[in-house]
Amino acid sequence: MTVHLHWFLPTGGDGRTLVDRHAYAANAVGRARRADGVRAPDIEYLAQIAKAAEQLGFEAVLTPTGTWCEDAWLTTVALAQHTERLKFLVAFRPGVVSPTLAAQMAATYQRITRGRLLLNVVTGGDSAEQRRFGDHLGHDQRYARTDEFLSVVRGVWSGQPYDFDGSHYRIEGGLTALPPDPLPEIFFGGSSAAAGPVAARHADVYLTWGEPPAQVREKIDWIRSLAEREGRTVRFGIRLHSVSRDSSAAAWSTANRLLDDLDADTVAAAQSALGRSESVGQQRMLALHGGSRDELEISPNLWAGVGLVRGGAGTALVGSHAEVADRIEEYHALGIEHFVLSGYPHLEEAYWFGEGVIPVLASRGLLPRTTESLPRTAAGGGAPLLVAGGR
Repeated sequence: MTVHLHWFLPTGGDGRTLVDRHAYAANAVGRARRADGVRAPDIEYLAQIAKAAEQLGFEAVLTPTGTWCEDAWLTTVALAQHTERLKFLVAFRPGVVSPTLAAQMAATYQRITRGRLLLNVVTGGDSAEQRRFGDHLGHDQRYARTDEFLSVVRGVWSGQPYDFDGSHYRIEGGLTALPPDPLPEIFFGGSSAAAGPVAARHADVYLTWGEPPAQVREKIDWIRSLAEREGRTVRFGIRLHSVSRDSSAAAWSTANRLLDDLDADTVAAAQSALGRSESVGQQRMLALHGGSRDELEISPNLWAGVGLVRGGAGTALVGSHAEVADRIEEYHALGIEHFVLSGYPHLEEAYWFGEGVIPVLASRGLLPRTTESLPRTAAGGGAPLLVAGGR
């Protein structure tokens, strides 16, 4: 089992600090304005990141979903015109679109991009965010709806008229005239009791946020046992940030600088907002640091500082290139196959990881040593070009 490496597209804005969904604020006349120091997620900048990810050897890029970022479907199909091999892990919310329409969209996407679509199903753990989309179901009901949604999607992809009669969807003769080829792999995450059975029945890849290895092992065992009862095999992935440098000291200095501009009030406000989330995974992230800046290295080279102000994935691999590779190898030994990574800023950090860590992983036999899986500078035998650090 080799490692599949993916990067992230910051369609809500990027920068040299821990930016998130609050990167864009409303001014006095209600129009969005860019927060200071934030790079706008325009197509030119996102294309730079996508091209860098492709050149450096990443297989795909994850694009988020929500009211705080650009639409993932439209953005990535545009970026597909700027790239050749890169796949797009498109996050979407199953409750805000018809499952038959979603199946059709995926099929069209595969034909336009020649098979470069992966799907990240986001059931949603924040009721306030869901209500912005007009969705008023509770947490467990949303997972029950996702279960039905994915049943319909896979049924419609069969190429034959498909009927379904459930609590949330009634489909008569659902059909995608030309099913996607290949079928997009479905990535799915969720730490609650309601999420596990849905993952076991439908996920190709179960995606967890970056918890310490012992906790990740427990999740893998849980989902694997549920999938076995369904007669299925599920693969596993992990979502992490990365701060990789030529030395451990340089990496930790960079990580600590990300917190320099965050005062106590900012952290407290973020923790209060995140604490209201219904997501079990989000609560597990918060428990890793408890809102405190003390002892943020919660496991060797695993840093919980990002989660002080950012929702969702809140941990980062921090260390020298070899140390980061060590941690990836450790997770891989547990059964993790897909690593979805990111960093601030995403363009520069892609180069730090791609030119620093990827050659180490390849030398250990975790990646195929080919010109398409290594940075071009490293694959040609020369020394990797390293992007300068700094604020």
